[in-house]
Amino acid sequence: MSKQGGKGAASKGKKPAKAGGDDKREDALQAVIIADYFQDRFRPFTLDKPRCLLPLVNVPVIEYTLEFLALNGVQEVFIYCGTHSEDIEQYIQESIRWNPSSIICPFSSLEFIRVSDATSVGDFLRDLDKRSLISGDFILVHGDCVANIQLDPVLAKHRARREANGDACMTVVLRSVGEEPHRAAKARGITPVFVVDDTDSRCLQYDEIHPLIKDRRLMLDQSVFKHESFSVRSDLIDCGIDICTPDVLALWSESFDYELPRKNFLHGVLKDWELNGKLIYTEIVEDAYAARASNLQMYDCISKDILERWVLPFAPDSNLMHDQSYRKVKNNSYVESGVVVERGSKVLQSAVGKYTSVRAGSSISGSVIGRRCVIGRNVNIKDSYIFDGTVIEDGAVIVHSILAGDVKVGANAHIPEGSLISYNVEIDRDVRLPTKPPARISAKTDYGEPVENDASLVGPNGKGAAYEVVDDDSDSDSEEEEDGDPAQLQNNLIYSLEGLNISTLSVSTLASSDDYDSDEDDEHAGYLHAGDGQRERLSSFTSDDSSKPDAFHGDAVNGLVDALRGDDNEDFDSAKLEFMGLRLANNASDSSMRRAIAVAFTRRAAEMLSPEHGGLEPSKAAERVLRGKNGAAKFIRDVGVGGDGVKPQVEFALALQKGLVSVKGLESGRAGTLLAALLQQLYSLDVLEEDGILAWWADKRAAEGETMTKVKEKCKVLVDWLEEADEEDSDEDEDEDSD
Repeated sequence: MSKQGGKGAASKGKKPAKAGGDDKREDALQAVIIADYFQDRFRPFTLDKPRCLLPLVNVPVIEYTLEFLALNGVQEVFIYCGTHSEDIEQYIQESIRWNPSSIICPFSSLEFIRVSDATSVGDFLRDLDKRSLISGDFILVHGDCVANIQLDPVLAKHRARREANGDACMTVVLRSVGEEPHRAAKARGITPVFVVDDTDSRCLQYDEIHPLIKDRRLMLDQSVFKHESFSVRSDLIDCGIDICTPDVLALWSESFDYELPRKNFLHGVLKDWELNGKLIYTEIVEDAYAARASNLQMYDCISKDILERWVLPFAPDSNLMHDQSYRKVKNNSYVESGVVVERGSKVLQSAVGKYTSVRAGSSISGSVIGRRCVIGRNVNIKDSYIFDGTVIEDGAVIVHSILAGDVKVGANAHIPEGSLISYNVEIDRDVRLPTKPPARISAKTDYGEPVENDASLVGPNGKGAAYEVVDDDSDSDSEEEEDGDPAQLQNNLIYSLEGLNISTLSVSTLASSDDYDSDEDDEHAGYLHAGDGQRERLSSFTSDDSSKPDAFHGDAVNGLVDALRGDDNEDFDSAKLEFMGLRLANNASDSSMRRAIAVAFTRRAAEMLSPEHGGLEPSKAAERVLRGKNGAAKFIRDVGVGGDGVKPQVEFALALQKGLVSVKGLESGRAGTLLAALLQQLYSLDVLEEDGILAWWADKRAAEGETMTKVKEKCKVLVDWLEEADEEDSDEDEDEDSD
């Protein structure tokens, strides 16, 4: 199964070749998985297991990556391993699903490649170039990727560009954070910035902005301004999925300075494109999920997204592993067979693994509990991740922390937010771990030896000691470290800038400062600096809510709600003027305005349902909020929808739906009835057209999540009525034509 070759070794497994296999090899879709990251972000957990085998909602992370490749028709897979390579190989070989000799394995071949002296991802890819294993287009992905993207259209565009121009060598797959920034956007720590040609999606420049850098101006290359129209995007999640040609590997081999796929390779190739002649494109995905568990905060975000069913078909009750038996129960929770939850305990929005017991009086919320865990009486676990075999005794409290396998927490112990407790650690009873900085505890050293127990930390009968992370992350540059340690943002479970010396200049400042004139003030002005010293104004640094989003949204919503609460038939023009003034002052985007308007009108309509504000029926509340003010409907048509065609109508209908879902205390059935009434009123007022409402109904985003689906379903009667009316109109038109 393995052989030595050059500086690496490859362990191979292949299914019997089909007839004509050699002729078709060139057409086989190949994928390369990078399963070593040369980072310490997940230590001390990765002292025992590689990151790709750590459980993510009780499923090893690499399972999601392999399923993603299988869903997209990949046939040949190469896995580059570094540390713990034997563990990864053993896991695959023992897998019923992924062992290449298994009849249910979707891949025709799967090979492990080990490079003994690799120190970076670049070493892996230069080694791959030497081996000549890649015969055509291939997917480059990391072993911590969780995605449900269908790549067929992306691959088709990539191949079309490659056929039209042989210099098109790579397509970078990115995910939009949407109108309401996703929790993952904050967890990134480092903000990737892509400069993209608006006409053909060609990537013109790549840079990164770190919150610890003093000078956060973006220096645009002079060549960017030769393009007629381009966008500077900092609102994208880089999911680490690249569609590549073999030319990409050649570019890695040509420069031994490249170590990182983005900071070195992408930045360097784009900067020197006139020399290398290669073109790189982007594909921005709107209606799919993709992210990397590249740090502890992203691990937390993705876990919550899976629990909340944002990553379908990857949900706990999908039972990705052959021996899993999850089923969805009340309170949006998932339990496997053999779970015992005693009366008086609560399990809310959590997943609990097989053979785990929860004693009376305990509460588990927003958490993932592994298999064979023992949870005592009156235990409180919130927003935490507990791996297999952990014992938590009576009265313990665990908040937003990770406890690895076979950990023991004594009675009445307190594990505060951000704590990281590694394998086999024991916390004595009544111990309260520190909060600043959060505790990071290991039972072994970096060399695998048992630590000397620190009784002052884990208690007299505890086991383990503080683990100090020595920053060797290759993501940070020395010039960035003068303001603080950038790796701190990546190595913690909670995103916090507290205690770090950072500049007051933020990314949003780049888009909102428009009153600087002198060269002295240039340092803080919102300008992009080109290579020759010329300046170009950056009017919208990010596409959504980039400048003062909280200030605009809050002030705009409160102002509109106050106006809607005024006397009936009061003119709406003054409220409109105030709103547009706020928009100009904050440089708010169209989507920001749409969201604020939808939230204000839905909040006021929902308010009217309560006895304190009239106790109106949903139909009367919808009529009152939309018709009670002169000019309110026109304001929604001109500013809220703000465009011709079906798409802006769909976006506003979605904004209304999300606005009602977010109203606290409003039951989903009543919210759905109110939404149907609002849509019907907007239809009769000619704000929304029949095609717009039907397109909203067909839009997948309207059914993302259980609550959104419940609210949507209450509109079915209205949609059926519109469809019937449409059919009647079609029949009348046909009769007129026949006459």
